Order: sequence, then C-alpha cells, then structure tokens
Amino acid sequence: MSSLNEVEPAGPGAAVTPDDPYLHEYFSRFSPSISAPQAPLRVAFLVGSLSISGGTYVILQHAHYLMRQGVEVTLLVKFPAPGDDHVWHPALRDLPSYALKDAPESLEFDLAIATFWRTVYALPKVRSRHYAYLVQSIESRFYAGTEDAEAVPLAELTYTFDLPVITITHWMQAYLALRHRRPAFLVRNGIRKEIYASVGPRLAVDPDRPFRVLLEGAVDVGMKNIPASVAVARAAGADEVWLLTPSAVTEVDGVDRVFSQVPIEETSVIYRSCPVLLKLSLVEGMYGPPLEMFHCGGTVVTNDVTGSDEYVRDGENGLVVPTHDDAAAVAALRRLKDEPELLARLRAGALRTARHWPDWDHSSEEFWDVVRTIAEQPEPDSLATILAIRSAGVDLGM
Repeated sequence: MSSLNEVEPAGPGAAVTPDDPYLHEYFSRFSPSISAPQAPLRVAFLVGSLSISGGTYVILQHAHYLMRQGVEVTLLVKFPAPGDDHVWHPALRDLPSYALKDAPESLEFDLAIATFWRTVYALPKVRSRHYAYLVQSIESRFYAGTEDAEAVPLAELTYTFDLPVITITHWMQAYLALRHRRPAFLVRNGIRKEIYASVGPRLAVDPDRPFRVLLEGAVDVGMKNIPASVAVARAAGADEVWLLTPSAVTEVDGVDRVFSQVPIEETSVIYRSCPVLLKLSLVEGMYGPPLEMFHCGGTVVTNDVTGSDEYVRDGENGLVVPTHDDAAAVAALRRLKDEPELLARLRAGALRTARHWPDWDHSSEEFWDVVRTIAEQPEPDSLATILAIRSAGVDLGM
C-alpha cells in the first residue's frame, strides 16, 4: 500500500516539491492567464453552415471577439452554401473561412471547437493540440419524429466523447452532467445592447391597430411551430400579425407583414414596433428572441420550452403557457389585448430583466477565459478520443 506521501493529491502531473508545497504551479494552469500568451493562439470553429441562424450568430460573436483579442481565428464550414458570401455579420468579413473538405492540410491549431453534432465527427480531420465542443442545444431532439430520426443516436453519441464541453444554459449543463456524466463550462449568451434598446426608430404603423403580435422563426423548420403560432395570434384577435424570419419568403398565410433575412442591426426596429412577441417553439437552447424583445420594450407570450426558464418569469415579464396548449396561448394573448395595465406591467418587468442581462463583450470575455484555460493545458493524449470519434463516424456513415 502506498503511503500518504506517495499519493498525488491533485492528479497526474501534480508533484509536491520543497519550493512549491501547495502545488501552485499545477493549479495555476486551471485559471486563465493574467498576461497575454507569448504567441497568438490559433483557434478553429467548426460550423455547420454560415447561414443566418441564432446558433451561428453566437459562434460568430465569440469568434469575432477572440479575433479582437489577438487570436488567429479560422472558420471551417461543414456544409458550405451559395449564400455564404452574404455578409450578415462582421465576422464573415473579417475572418478566414474554408469548406472543411477543402481546408489546407497545413492548417494547425491550438484549439479546434466543434459547434454542431456533425462537426464533432469532422474533428479527426483537423490538426489541433486541443479539441472542445460548444453545445448550444441537445441536437438529437431536432430529429425526433422526423424522416431523419436515424440521426438521433448519432447526435446523442457526441455528448459521450471525451471532449471539454462549453454550453450556454443551466438546463443543458444539468442534462450533460446527469445524463452523460459530462461536466460543462457555462457561458451564457450576451446581447448587443447598442442594437437592442427600447429607445430608437419604429416602423410606421396604423394607430387604430395597436395590438401587433410579432412571430419569429424559420417557416420551414417544424420545431419553430410557425403555422400554429399564426393560428393562435389570429384566434386571439391580433390587430396585425408580423413575422421576422431567416427564411427567404415574402408572404406567409395569415401574416400581415413578413420581414425576411433582415440584418441583425435592423431587427430592433421591428421589435420596437410591436408590444408583444409570441413564441411557441417546440425545441430551443438559449432562446434569444424574447430577450431581444425585452430589451426593445416588449413582452412575450411563450410556452414552457427549454431555455425559457433562463429569464422569462410568468406574470413578471411575460406569460408562460404549457407546450402544445394552443388554447392557453390564445387566452394569454387575449388577456394582453384586453388588459392594457397587465401589458404595461409585463413590459416594465421585461425592461428590468434586460437591464441586468450581460452584453456580448461580457459573455465573450467569459468564453475567452474558457478558451485560454483549455488551450493552455499540457497537450493531452487525444488518440483514444479521436479514434473513438473516427470509428463511430465511419461505422455510422458519417
């Protein structure tokens, strides 16, 4: 049996020495360095696509911030599309990007971050000292009950690989820890407060039709539940129904005004022009649009979808109804139309919530801390993890 003096109390690589009895050198590597690294870090983000979406927006925000800190950032795209040259975010103008399959073999990184379950299976193709996984949703849920249901176990399997994980909500942090024994760093999304504010331009509207209900989401993504949301807004007696969507559409049945593929900088004008956002998504991760609406002076009627509990409080800053209960959603909207005092109280509560929410610089600074903490660890032996990912990808047709 080993004596106590022979035990390494802090794990492999920790050694008590006369001049470092409290293992300062060992433990200090788990904190972000106070000083800048001697050479710029090289970080790759493996993204599904560069099309407009909430998840891609988050990735680009963090990537752009890292670039401003002197990091050499590269975007590696799993599914490049013809519209990827559309510069809807400044990171797309400022950062180099490559299709994963065409990326130069000479590229090497200090940290490669998978950001979508399919990009995890591409990690073995990327040369990097460290690998990590940014989890913005439990993506296996995207495919349940669809013709792509065979993707469910493939997506879920990615949460079992031995990769450091960063996630964006408490509910996903709990899921990963309790379901997969996979602890995760938590970095909540920020918001661009210089864009999303209650004071600013509004669109011209009909003053005799004040109860405008805004919907948000892709019309061709079933989990966004847009058709049901339109029906609920109409049944509740909305004076007008507006839709803000990343989909390339000009008309949607039941919708009075469609705002398609609007640049981020111009969306707040739309939010400020409506008193209430109706969101009845069936799957969400962070759930950003209600928070954007809060900053612009509106409130929300939402179902109790995952992510809503991060900041929506029923009766304080919005109204929360059970998922799949369209009748309850209709009743909630009608209350807001018929009770202007309730609407005003919820909008005031939403602004209070907005004031306490961090901006993107604060969020990305936390992300930068995590990136440095991972990248500055001794290079691990990733062979077993890479082989596990590679063999799973081959066996499962990835």
